[in-house]
Parts: sequence; C-alpha cells; structure tokens
Amino acid sequence: MAAAATRVITSSSHTINTTLFSKSLFTGKSQNLSLRFKNNVQKRRLFTCRAIYNPQVQIKEEGQPETLDYRVFFVDNSGKKISPWHDVPLRLGEEVFNCIVEIPKESSAKMEVATDELFTPIKQDTKKGKLRYYPYNINWNYGLLPQTWEDPSFANTEVEGAFGDNDPVDVVEIGGRQAKIGEILKVKPLAALAMIDEGELDWKIVAISLDDPRASLVSDIDDVEKHFPGTLTAIRDWFRDYKIPDGKPANKFGLGNKAANKDYALKVIAETNETWAKLVTRSTSPRELSLL
Repeated sequence: MAAAATRVITSSSHTINTTLFSKSLFTGKSQNLSLRFKNNVQKRRLFTCRAIYNPQVQIKEEGQPETLDYRVFFVDNSGKKISPWHDVPLRLGEEVFNCIVEIPKESSAKMEVATDELFTPIKQDTKKGKLRYYPYNINWNYGLLPQTWEDPSFANTEVEGAFGDNDPVDVVEIGGRQAKIGEILKVKPLAALAMIDEGELDWKIVAISLDDPRASLVSDIDDVEKHFPGTLTAIRDWFRDYKIPDGKPANKFGLGNKAANKDYALKVIAETNETWAKLVTRSTSPRELSLL
C-alpha cells in the first residue's frame, strides 16, 4: 500500500465543523438521542447526537486511486479516524442536511462507503475482485445521507413491499459544480425516487447544494421541473438503464414510476434516520455492518 496522504478540507465550500456521534451516549432506551423534525406530511423526529466536541473534518487518502487498496478515511483535528456514515450529523437546520460525496459528477468509478469496514471509509466497489465502473459517466454528484439506513428486514408497503438495501440513503445532487470524493455538501432535498434494484428498495433523494447559484430558485419538485427541465426524468432513466450494458435487466421504480415531492423525501429521510438509530443502539442486529 502506498504511503498515506492527508488532504485537509479548507475552502468555504469544503469546510465543516461538525458534532460527532459517540456510541457511549446511547444507554437504556436511547434517552440521550436528541430529536427534531417536522414536515407537512407527517410529524417525525430526527435522531442525532449531543455535542461533545467540534472538530474540523479532514480526509486522509490511503493507497492510490483506482486500486483495490484505495481508501478515503475521515479524521478529526486530532488525527483520530471517524465514520462518515455514523459520525457526521444528518441535520444542519430546517430541511438542510449533510451529504457525503462518493462519486463526483462526470466520473464513472463506482465509489461507495464501505459499510462493513472499520470507520466506513470510501472505497471503489468491486465485483469478483475487479474494480467496478459505471458504463458511462454519472451526470450528477452522487453520495449519501449520514445517519440513515435502509433496513433490509423492513418491507415498504408503499413501494411494492420491497425490502431496504442495507445501505445509507443515496443523494443525487443536481448542482453545476463537480464536487470531490469525501466532500461534505450542505443540501436541501427536492424530490425522491423509489428505485427497486433486484427487488431491493434503494431510495434516491434528489437535492441541491446550498452553495449552488440556483439553489434559491428551487424548493420542491415543481421548481426542479421549471429550472432544471428534464432532470428528474434523466435521473430516473440513468439509474433505470445503467446496468443494461452489462447484460442485466433495467431497474424498476415504485410510486408510479415518478418522483415524489419534497415532503415525501423528508419523510423518507426521517424514517431511515429512525432505522439508523435502531441500528447503532443495537435494537436491530448490525450483522456484518460496522458501527464504528
């Protein structure tokens, strides 16, 4: 493995001072879980953690990109490794959330958080020992919502009874700037697509970075159609078809094959944040997943 290199996130668009999660906070019936959430569809509470300390997040690259050894770790300002999935808070403010970028727009390496590895670093996905690539570039920044989890034991009756895919919730960020692997974006959700991948429910939250010049123009699904015409259809079609060149069938979508509005997206976020809270408090078995 090549020598490790540390890249500090310093620019205004890359900096995050964040509250980190400590497993020791959770005792009994999780009385220390703090929660706040409300939307027009259903009142729910978001689970996160109380402030312990407020470090600057850095990313530390180990190995060379596009190799089996390559990992992007998150570290605090003391050099301690933390988890981008568990330790970066989900909610920043009213309907504003953190998004961890895994795949920058206009790239094809299939990067993802390694949910079964200690500190859940970002790595390139593999199949049969070989690195995985999309057959063509993805046209949007792609990442995850921290502190969310799609429970594989839960059958969603609203989406054909599909079970969760055992991963954090995915985000498709439609802003104009190409983000970097490991960058933390402040995003606002605009819509949700219920992708069904080989029978598993794999939510795609469509969002926009608050740093994007057009962010103030869009607040819900109708605004996306107005200011980003054709984007929701393009996202659905891209994720529907990307496996076809490899000889696999097209993915399907629930909810009438259409994107749901912002309120529905917020409901999905709240529900999957609740399942994450059950996971990290071991109310649900983690199986092979890393909780560190």
